[in-house]
Amino acid sequence: MGYIYLALAIILEMLGTTCMKLSYGFEHKPFAIATLTFYGVCFYFFALSLKSVQLNIAYATWGGLGVVLAAVIAKIFFHESISTPGLIGIILIVVGVVLCNFFGATK
Repeated sequence: MGYIYLALAIILEMLGTTCMKLSYGFEHKPFAIATLTFYGVCFYFFALSLKSVQLNIAYATWGGLGVVLAAVIAKIFFHESISTPGLIGIILIVVGVVLCNFFGATK
């Protein structure tokens, strides 16, 4: 169940981040309110995930997938570009998340 909560937290974080971009520095109030709401609920589900997922694994997954998804959203919806070094960096983050998930958990 912890990974379901973590997935919800990641999805809500991406919704919050997208709304933050659409709020134009919190000038557009509906998107500003949506940003705060999505982030609030995101942290709630992240906290629930920590009941069964180790903090180091949960945070690496949350942060790593957040970076990848934010780049994809930026490219698809906002037509932002990414440089080759930026793409290499994202690939390295994904490799790090995979390593943490397969080899980072110890009991």
